[in-house]
Amino acid sequence: MKVNFLDLKAQYHAIKPEIDSAIQNVLEKSAFAAGPFVKAFEENFAAAHNVKYCIGLSSGTAALHAALMAYGITSGDEVIVPANTFFATPEAVSLTGATPVFVDCEADYYNIDPDRIESAITKKTKAIIPVHLYGQPAQVDKIKAIADKHGLLMIEDCAQAHLSTLNEQSVGTFGVCGCFSFYPGKNLGAYGEGGAIITNDEALYNKIMMIRDHGMAQKYHHDLVGHNYRLEGLQGAILDVKLKHLDTWTNVRRQNADCYRTHLADCSDVIVPQEMPGVRHVYHLFVIRTKKRDALQKYLADHQIYTGIHYPIPCHLQKAYDFLSYKAGDFPITEEYADDILSLPMSEQLNEEEIIVVSDTIKQFFN
Repeated sequence: MKVNFLDLKAQYHAIKPEIDSAIQNVLEKSAFAAGPFVKAFEENFAAAHNVKYCIGLSSGTAALHAALMAYGITSGDEVIVPANTFFATPEAVSLTGATPVFVDCEADYYNIDPDRIESAITKKTKAIIPVHLYGQPAQVDKIKAIADKHGLLMIEDCAQAHLSTLNEQSVGTFGVCGCFSFYPGKNLGAYGEGGAIITNDEALYNKIMMIRDHGMAQKYHHDLVGHNYRLEGLQGAILDVKLKHLDTWTNVRRQNADCYRTHLADCSDVIVPQEMPGVRHVYHLFVIRTKKRDALQKYLADHQIYTGIHYPIPCHLQKAYDFLSYKAGDFPITEEYADDILSLPMSEQLNEEEIIVVSDTIKQFFN
């Protein structure tokens, strides 16, 4: 049986009439750049996360960059980020001219280790960006306390964590803002690129609204140098349709994660993901660990089971950051996991039969 890593076509066909109607409405009204369809989505996405404001943007990277810009992060500043994350997190810091300062991840949950943050703080530190990796909240309650103690901003990278909660509070609401991605493969994915920032800060909302539109609050009156970071009308309409299904889809993902755990429980060669107490993990990815990762991935592919690696090279060891002079061994947990992690098929289209096939094939490999 072929098991895709993700099946966006199946997701589309499951909601095809709604999607087609939404796209047709945008075409008929010709509201392509920001506009009413984006505004409707922004209001609904804010409500889903219990915040006052949402700004639709062109990508998750744009969201991070715009948030940092809005707070004046610039050359000479430092921003603390996880070593274990997608490259966009430190990249957004670098786009402002500031320097990303990496911190290793915790062993159990893959997110930035709060106990290692304070040793990375210097007089140049202006902000901390915790990432809710794979859909599991970072320990943002602890990290916020550290940020407050040192007078730092906390900007949450929620790119993989739509509708995720810690102690029943939505991610993106612990710090000054939360930055989301709607890349097509995300739990809430556009049909192209997209992102958003959520916040309860009206002044921040107004500033980012200007940043996303060339620094304009009024047409052709440019109060600051911004970017063309607007979310497209088509994407806003598509995301608004999908948002109505997201809670149900998330519950299916959580059930699928439990199903994987059940069927892999007797496979001692594999470490399955743990959930931190008090969280709603939304399982953007279901990431296992094994010392035979590469061989297992090939074996699964040979059996038409398709997987991913998130991520094979830690950010601090990427060529782009050679100038920061990090070296192998600086962040041992992140580096060890980069060799061991494997993302199994995970989506709301995945069914128990497919999970059993994946799990049995993994056990066959080890036997």
